[in-house]
Amino acid sequence: MTTYYQIPKRLISLDVMRGLIMILLAAESATVYSSINDLSLPFWLHNFNQQFFHHPWHGLHFWDLVQPAFMTMAGTAMYISYTQKVKQGISWQQNFKHIFIRSIKLFLLGTGLHCVYAGKLVFELWNVLTQLAITTLIAYLFIRSSITVQIIVGLLFLAIYDMAYHFFKIPSYNLPFTEGKNLGSYIDILLMGKVNRDGWVAINCISTTAHTLWGITIGKWLMLQKNNKIKLFYLFVFAAIAITAGYFLNFLGISLIIKRIATAAFVLVSFGWVLLIMAFLYWWIDMQNHKNNTWIITAVGMNAIFIYLFFETVGYQWLRPTCYIFVSGLSHLIHLPTSVSYFINALFVWFIYWYLCYWLYAKKIFIKL
Repeated sequence: MTTYYQIPKRLISLDVMRGLIMILLAAESATVYSSINDLSLPFWLHNFNQQFFHHPWHGLHFWDLVQPAFMTMAGTAMYISYTQKVKQGISWQQNFKHIFIRSIKLFLLGTGLHCVYAGKLVFELWNVLTQLAITTLIAYLFIRSSITVQIIVGLLFLAIYDMAYHFFKIPSYNLPFTEGKNLGSYIDILLMGKVNRDGWVAINCISTTAHTLWGITIGKWLMLQKNNKIKLFYLFVFAAIAITAGYFLNFLGISLIIKRIATAAFVLVSFGWVLLIMAFLYWWIDMQNHKNNTWIITAVGMNAIFIYLFFETVGYQWLRPTCYIFVSGLSHLIHLPTSVSYFINALFVWFIYWYLCYWLYAKKIFIKL
């Protein structure tokens, strides 16, 4: 006999976290972080700003948590949506068709973005949307499984992924933790005929499936008819175990914390930190009822995929340089340094991204895949 759990009206904390992630991504596209680097800042502030860039290889910056957060939230939202559809009489098989079509759309959008970046037709599989298309589809296969099974399956994905890096000895690509010389780079050559110059690999979607799958696990746990304090306690325990395990594997050298190839250690540590953030927001917003003015943030998350596509294409390639024509002209009149005008322009473009999302939100326009 299947049991379906009581679902809260809405997890506002999940909407807030999604909105925060999109606001941070919009700031990157508007070049807020890179323009801050060009300012004359105190050393400590400059170092703090480096947390908004990916770690070059072995290590972890705050910015390395963005994609894991995006994928984890996708799993949580997918579970909440699924349970609502079950209540409406929509079966797993019927919903699978929707998930499959959505995954195809994400895959095409992700590969299409690489063409926009390159300015020509290319076949590249490193975009987050392409990765999410795969992880969503795989995770959905386990959406009806128990929490225990979901955790174990996620761990198996990590174990198989890292063992493949260690035990597949391919000439010139047999160094598991060396950039461009690992199994992931070799598979990229087979799939795309090229290696990513920054060390990213397409088969990251194997290990990061754990992010989306465990996102489903978190959604299932939050939907249980249990005391909120008990649920919160177990979220913190789950996070602490994941972080400890990841750093322990890194300390032993079994699996190093490397985001660009999404090692097991990285997935565990990043998931743990993301879960701590989710748990804190759940406590602060849903349990403590601090929901006033959250619309400022949630308005951005309500059209997450749309605004991501917008600022990665129209925003970065047209809006940003167009705005700079006017910002730089006015800055020149009042003799502002070029670095300051770049920063002002970045803030202005960032605000336009937010206002576009707010306008859509106010008009109740939600663009779904």
